[in-house]
This record gives sequence, structure tokens and C-alpha cells, in this order.
Amino acid sequence: MIQAYAAMKAGDRLTRIEFDPGPLRPGQVEIDVLACGLCHSDLSMVNNEWGDSRYPLVPGHEIVGTIGQVGAGVRHLKAGDRVGLGWFSGSCMVCPQCMSGNHNFCGDAEQTLVGRHGGFADKVRCQAEWALPLPEGMDAVGAGPLFCAGITVFNALVQFDVKPTQRVGVVGIGGLGHLALQFLARWGCEVTAFTSSRDKHKECLRLGAHRVVDSLDTVRIRELAGSLDFIISTADADLDWVGYVETLAPRGRLDLVGIVPAPVALPATVLIGGGRSLSGSMTGSPAALRTMLEFCARHRIAPVIETFPMSRANEALARLAGGEARYRIVLENDFPR
Repeated sequence: MIQAYAAMKAGDRLTRIEFDPGPLRPGQVEIDVLACGLCHSDLSMVNNEWGDSRYPLVPGHEIVGTIGQVGAGVRHLKAGDRVGLGWFSGSCMVCPQCMSGNHNFCGDAEQTLVGRHGGFADKVRCQAEWALPLPEGMDAVGAGPLFCAGITVFNALVQFDVKPTQRVGVVGIGGLGHLALQFLARWGCEVTAFTSSRDKHKECLRLGAHRVVDSLDTVRIRELAGSLDFIISTADADLDWVGYVETLAPRGRLDLVGIVPAPVALPATVLIGGGRSLSGSMTGSPAALRTMLEFCARHRIAPVIETFPMSRANEALARLAGGEARYRIVLENDFPR
């Protein structure tokens, strides 16, 4: 039996449940959960904001732990290996996207907490290829947020070929943005942090930003016209998107990884005039995850976290919903063994 915390209906408080996962399938592994990061997507799923939640719903998709069981046919993992698991828990491995290394775009991809139970549990299962070994010496509890927040921003830098000579902006310095600052600083870029929180200015500089700009100061933003090569926006609020696009140099790109409430409206001339682009991106493939983990280990990049025991998951969710987390909350497994 697996022990877990689940919402029984939309918006419900989490309660403790037990369920039988059945036999471990060939090609799968079972992870003994050590800790699980808490992401705003978990809150969205609990509240059924996207309309695809099924109840009871066990949240959690920033999972770290050790391999407990290995299914038939798995050769590269063994019991006791330290691994992490993110948003995806499986993909078909034969479609054009999987065969080209873009497993996260697989049309039949299995998502860790969509239609199945996630990581607010003492155990979780996944296709073995999506359980990524942690580098030697990496702190396991702190590694969880890398498997969603981390890879989401890291993958944008990789797929859009951001270069160390470029000037890059990060909009929104929260769970994703504070990791983007660290990645870009180690990447070698000149980094501008955009945040509406004045109390984060000093920490932005400590995390790697070269300058900090109020994300709501439209006058200051327009003074930066033509100065940035790439902007990654983690914001979940509607902003002056025309102003941000105009900060881009010719052929610059604004990439959205945060889900904003309203459609992004831009005059075509703002894009056409400088050959600028607007795009969106998401979490990455197993190969991208492995590269990110190696980059983090080499440059000592780690999320800034707060920890709660998993039994206080409702308290942690309330803290996240209130915008009080700085910068990522991690739940540590305290189920009785």
C-alpha cells in the first residue's frame, strides 16, 4: 500500500489516504520518496483551474528519493539509487518527438499528477527513463524544485540557444526566476532582474543579477529599449508586454514560461520592425534534465527553499497561495515507516 495526501474534491484540504498501486509494470521503477517540492501547478491542480483534475488527487511533481523497486527490463537503475522525478512520468519512446529527443512534447506523455497519483506520498512510480539520477554530492532535499522550476527555465536557455555574450532579462523573481538568475549568471550573461518586490532587490544581486528594475515601472522599462537579447518571463500577472518587447534588440525574443491570466496582445509592427519573437516554453526532456543537473552540480546552483514535514502540506499550500514562499517550499516525507 502507498500512503499519500490527497484532495477529495476541487479546492479541498488534503487528507491522508492509502491506495494499492497494483503490480509494478515492466519498464517502471518505484521511488521511495524522501521529499517533494511544492509548485504553484500543484495548487492549480488541487483547485482544478485547468479542468483536467481527477479526484482523489495526490499533488506533487518535484520528487526526490531512492529507487525501492525496479521493474522487468530496467537495466540502468538499481535499488538504492538517488533519483528525481518531475512533471512527466512517462512517454511513448517511439513517436517523432521522442525519437528526436523532445520527449516532453510526446502526444502520449504521462504526467506525474494528471490522471494518476503524484509525490505527496511515501512512494511514487514512473517510467524508468524519467527517473533521473542525482549527481554525487547534490543535496537531495533541495534538489526537488530543479525537476520543475529548474528545468523549465534551463530548457528555455538551451532550446533558444542563449549565448554567454547576450544580455538577458528575467521577469518575476520567485520560484522559477530566482533559479533563472543563477543559471544565467553562471552562463556568463549580463542579467537584468525585473521584480515588483523592492525587498528582493539585494537578493537578486546576490543571486547573479547585474541590475534590478521595477517590473511595473513602465517609464524605466521604456528607457531600456533595444538593450536586451532575450527575456524569460516567469510572471503570472498581466504586464506591459509591448514595453517589454520593445526592450529587445533586433531579433530578440520574449519567452513566456509563466501562465498569465489574459491573452498577450501585441501590435504586429512591434514584432516585425525588429524581427522580434514571442514564444512559450515548458519543462524539458530526460536529456535536458540530466544536463541541467550536471550544470547545477558543477556551479553549485541550488534552489532557496523552506521545508515543511509532509504532514503539514495544507499549511504549506496556504503559504504558497498567499505568496509568502521564498522561494520554493519542499515537503519532507514523515509518513510512519
